[in-house]
Amino acid sequence: MAFPSGPTIRALRLFGSRGPRMTRRAPRVQHDFRSYATTLESNSKGLVLKVSEGGKSSPKRLSQLWLRDQTLWNASIASNPPEVSFDSVMAKGDVSGMADLTEKIRGYGICFVTNTPKTPEATNELLEAIGPIRNTHYGGFYDFVPDLAKADTAYTNLALAAHTDTTYFTEPAGLQAFHMLSHTSPPNKANDDSSLGGQSLLVDGFYAAYRLKKEYPEAYETLREVRLPWHASGNDGVAIAPDRAYPVIEASPYKFHRVRWNNDDRGVVPLNVNVDKWYSAARRWDSILRRKQNEYWFQLEPGRVLIFDNWRVLHGRSAFEGLRRICGGYINRDDFISRWKTSNFPRSEVIAANMQLK
Repeated sequence: MAFPSGPTIRALRLFGSRGPRMTRRAPRVQHDFRSYATTLESNSKGLVLKVSEGGKSSPKRLSQLWLRDQTLWNASIASNPPEVSFDSVMAKGDVSGMADLTEKIRGYGICFVTNTPKTPEATNELLEAIGPIRNTHYGGFYDFVPDLAKADTAYTNLALAAHTDTTYFTEPAGLQAFHMLSHTSPPNKANDDSSLGGQSLLVDGFYAAYRLKKEYPEAYETLREVRLPWHASGNDGVAIAPDRAYPVIEASPYKFHRVRWNNDDRGVVPLNVNVDKWYSAARRWDSILRRKQNEYWFQLEPGRVLIFDNWRVLHGRSAFEGLRRICGGYINRDDFISRWKTSNFPRSEVIAANMQLK
């Protein structure tokens, strides 16, 4: 299956045709019976781990787990979005479908699962095949209509700008899934799905961060450096905040790590920073998120489950009429990465890679 071309980022950005050779050094570790030091280097062939012990150096080629690409995208992905079939993912004794699903989510941040039975039970089974469904103050697996059963705009029929979910947790939800089971017209309107609204919106937050860094580097550094409070306080008995303040963009010199953006959950900008400078950066960021060429719009359909990386991809929707029933759930990041590794690589390689420097 071919995908739209676009800029590609390496997991560590330590190798390529240009740029200096880069080395990471680990601290020396003392043991009663030996000591060793490790060096991670890049060359034209990839990454090499050198282990020095007793005056001898032993180079080891790193696992392919270190070398996987993430492809950035914009609205052009609409012509050929990543997808897999439900039957392939759920096939007994064959992990190739699960490997395909998790690899596409990791590489693109999104994947559709087609031909899914149009029931909450099948959707729940699909998600649990990836990992345990995460419980939050909203519950675990969700199945809801816009009835404001929870004090959250998701439980309305209002338009929602592009955002990430659960910004107020120390570790936001890793994956999120939506399966629209039905969308019926209001009593006074003909049953015409095309006029009911409710289109879904996805924006690649890593691509938006890439554009911000390229076009407005000072704004990028501001959103990467300034830490903000986040909170969830809409329901009685709920007052959630992360262990500390977190920036909008979390990134290293080598890769983007996580985007945290929801204006409804954001606290005040700290007074010890230049507030005008932060809001100027936020406006730049918001303008990139709202560019038409960066917005992927589509209609959710019964039988076609959307699963996306909530650390990377922002989602939203247009306003709608009628009654929509949507089910889905959250999955922790660590559980998703575990399933990606174990379905795409031999177990021995996964265990070895988990022990390597990162």
